[in-house]
Amino acid sequence: MTPDEEWDEGSPERLYVLTGGRSGSEDVGLDLVTLIVTRTPPQIGMQPEHQQILRVCESPLSVVEISAHLRLPVSIVTVLLADLLAEDRVEARAPAPSLPDIDIIKAVIHGLQNL
Repeated sequence: MTPDEEWDEGSPERLYVLTGGRSGSEDVGLDLVTLIVTRTPPQIGMQPEHQQILRVCESPLSVVEISAHLRLPVSIVTVLLADLLAEDRVEARAPAPSLPDIDIIKAVIHGLQNL
């Protein structure tokens, strides 16, 4: 890359630099719907992407939503989140289970009984 060329935001080189060459394959217990919430505010000197994550996660966001906000692949976001989890700057939460409406279940049972 010549000095006159702009840094391509999606280039493999940039992604490599962001993660220090690490891949998202480390098992940190995160999946696409794991909710992330900030525990500490961004600090001066932090990696800009870490700061962005801390800002957007002031209210819980899923890993895939963070990926969309940062416009980075989920595998890269997972590595960045692993850093923040290790530093206790974010908290990972399982998503709240969505329970079906009891009235719908009763209606289905009633419909099946009428067959």
